[in-house]
Amino acid sequence: MRRSADPYTDAAVIDSRAPRTNQAVVGVLALLAVVTGWWWLLALLALQLALGLTFGRRFCLPCVVYFELLQPRFGEGPLEDSRPPRAANVVGLVVLGLASIAYAAGLGTAGAALGLLVAALALLAAVTGFCTGCEAYKLACLVRGRPFVSCPLPPRV
Repeated sequence: MRRSADPYTDAAVIDSRAPRTNQAVVGVLALLAVVTGWWWLLALLALQLALGLTFGRRFCLPCVVYFELLQPRFGEGPLEDSRPPRAANVVGLVVLGLASIAYAAGLGTAGAALGLLVAALALLAAVTGFCTGCEAYKLACLVRGRPFVSCPLPPRV
């Protein structure tokens, strides 16, 4: 399989299916954490997002699964600007971190509410492709007076 963008070095773009895979994993595990009371799983998800955001896609486990196992089998999906999904991951990191802190502080209801918020929005994005965090990023660009313009995408090969 020939890729039009290297998933690990072409950081300005991303295969649109990779964030959806990450969102599916985050959504399912966040829901599992809240349903079972395993709040530490929310902290692990936050840590995983932090590692991926800090050190790149090679450290994002769902992304590696997508790029190494799924993409070679199903092919590269449409490329998109990576800034909106990255911003959504930052929001997910913050909310998952707050959920973990709330649980650790004995505020289980607040932790569960934040965990369910992440689960619902991540699963919505994974199933429908509508990413609330991505759209919030684009809206924030507009509010700042600099409408979002996607970076140039490499041509499909």
